[in-house]
Amino acid sequence: MLFSQVIFPLSLLATAYAGAIPVWNSEARSPKLKWGPCGFNGTLPIECSKLDVPLDYTDKDSTATLSLDLIRVAAVNKPSRGSILFNFGGPGGDGLHNLASIADQMQPMTGGYHDMISFDPRGTGNTLNFSCYDNAIERTVSQLTLHQELVNSSDTALGRLWTSGKVFSDTCLGRLKDNATLVGTAFVARDMMQIVDALGEDGKLRYWGISYGTVLGATVASMFPDRMDKVILDGVQNPHEYYHGLDFEMFTDAGKAFEGFLSSCVDSPNNCPLARGNTTAASLGRTLSHFFESIKYQPIQIGQSIIDYSTIKGQIFSTLYWPGQWPQLAALLDGLMTGNLTDMGAGSEDSSSSSPGFSEALAGIKCDDKSTRATSLSDVTPLINKNLQSIKWFGDVASTTAMQCIRWGGEAKERYSGNFHVKTKNPVLLIGNTYDPATPLVSARNVSAGLEGSVVLQQNSYGHTSIAQPSNCTIRHIQQYFLNGTLPTPGTVCEPNYSLFHKA
Repeated sequence: MLFSQVIFPLSLLATAYAGAIPVWNSEARSPKLKWGPCGFNGTLPIECSKLDVPLDYTDKDSTATLSLDLIRVAAVNKPSRGSILFNFGGPGGDGLHNLASIADQMQPMTGGYHDMISFDPRGTGNTLNFSCYDNAIERTVSQLTLHQELVNSSDTALGRLWTSGKVFSDTCLGRLKDNATLVGTAFVARDMMQIVDALGEDGKLRYWGISYGTVLGATVASMFPDRMDKVILDGVQNPHEYYHGLDFEMFTDAGKAFEGFLSSCVDSPNNCPLARGNTTAASLGRTLSHFFESIKYQPIQIGQSIIDYSTIKGQIFSTLYWPGQWPQLAALLDGLMTGNLTDMGAGSEDSSSSSPGFSEALAGIKCDDKSTRATSLSDVTPLINKNLQSIKWFGDVASTTAMQCIRWGGEAKERYSGNFHVKTKNPVLLIGNTYDPATPLVSARNVSAGLEGSVVLQQNSYGHTSIAQPSNCTIRHIQQYFLNGTLPTPGTVCEPNYSLFHKA
């Protein structure tokens, strides 16, 4: 996720809690971490540390350890009220670079009275890096061989996905061997509590989990409910689906998000070239449907690249995460359809800020966690075909995602096996957007139903997580929650700060 492109109203946030702050009750403990300067530059001071944790929590006789890389941005207001841990999603995203790149934007959102801490989870960065290849050449050759097409991009795509899934599994597990079993979410949850203990504060977890970070948050809250302080799950993925399903619930609102793109485009014709000749969202939708069908059979050349059906549908879905990039997406689509490709640079860029091996870590960690498997293609074909029809606009993306782990040959040493029905020491705050393409509001409500006393804050916006289309209202509730534990009134709905296709 490209968090560095998000703009927050910092002047408002910096002064929102200049008044008296309740006393933080910390049990005096001895910190085990030694912090020092590291190679990150920013407007706020950044420090790093390392922490040795057990390599395998299931092997009680082993003394083998794993070194976690940690990053800290100190509180800007005093007195400090302890630390908040962050996970920015994935799985497979590293914590150090993400926090370093957006610390000055995130700090005011917390109220500024907490140290912000993140870490590279297992499988990322230098922490048991889940890389399936020895070098970049091997990775490139494999990507060309296992080119990931959407399931409906051709008559042979589904069968190719089925076979390539087995090839990818054999490649990764053959290289990583036992290390591939040590990167599961349950182990990362235990690592988080090791960090909490090493901080030497009050022994409780304060946490802000984003996207997949909500699966991690729900897992750690269910494993250690009595040690939860303030926990925010933002852009909530259903952990039941993550561990035991094919993730179809994720795409519940993807079609609504795309239709929001269509309607906001025709409502802002001066800022959206796609509106030319399309006066209604329905008309624009039909135009794009015809374009998608034509590009299946006649891909478009751009320089030395080919834009095909799978490429453009994947680009559209990923750009729905960030409403601020919708004007560029509109320009890209308009350029492809009209042949005017002069000004497409910004719109055609990959919106991912991930490292070259990010997709391997994402697949490896998720597939190790997931229990769903199939022994033959005929086992899954009916479900794939059903969802191609039932999930509007992005049944192809959803079905292709479902194929990712279906033939994975490994599993995590520990999987959380509970039902996510717990009473945490302090109630959890969940945040969901009305039109999130990847983590629908219904998932936040489903998870909240199992977390006693929790509250869902609805942000009436588009994009993926509350950060994508910021809201001062949401930010105030986040500050109040971290500073004094105040939850929004159930049913609260916050409006975003700006409209879609607005001019900066």
